[in-house]
Amino acid sequence: MGAVTGSTRRSRVGHPSNAGNRTPIEPTPVEPTPGGSAPTIDDVRAIAGQLPRSYEALVRDRVKFRVGRIVWLAFSHDETIMGFAFPKEERDALVAAEPRKFLLPRASDLRYNWVNARLDALTHDELGEIVEEAWRMVVPKRVADQYFVGASTRLDNVTSLQQTTPLDAIDPTPRSPTLPGPMTELSQ
Repeated sequence: MGAVTGSTRRSRVGHPSNAGNRTPIEPTPVEPTPGGSAPTIDDVRAIAGQLPRSYEALVRDRVKFRVGRIVWLAFSHDETIMGFAFPKEERDALVAAEPRKFLLPRASDLRYNWVNARLDALTHDELGEIVEEAWRMVVPKRVADQYFVGASTRLDNVTSLQQTTPLDAIDPTPRSPTLPGPMTELSQ
């Protein structure tokens, strides 16, 4: 066997050994939301915990919310920046409209449907809407429709949201337990 002259291992993006190679995102100080305190990660947990198929995961010391294997919401290490699923076609307009609230993701993440928000710049109502709409992007349409039909109040009282709605609440048409099939019609 010959001597190894150099490392063949490639560097990994996001790996702790490469942490010094990246420029951290510095949050811009923003006035707190009027009429109360700024939303926190606990507010997001309260909303996301009520959403069907959503669960929290800790990945490299960062809190992320997933549906299956898809990450739809994530926090920076210091929990001041929240990244969330958002259509990339509309991303530039959102950031241009409110640059103190919303940020573009880093250059390597521009290919994804993703945008970042400064948590301290959001109101509680905006946070609820952002979380629910980001979740809606990653679940099947049927699951989202069942959730929103069953929710009597979306943002007023998070704890009153229902996780699912029975199908008969969506389609109240009465069904006969035994419908005649083609074989029964032919045999008569």
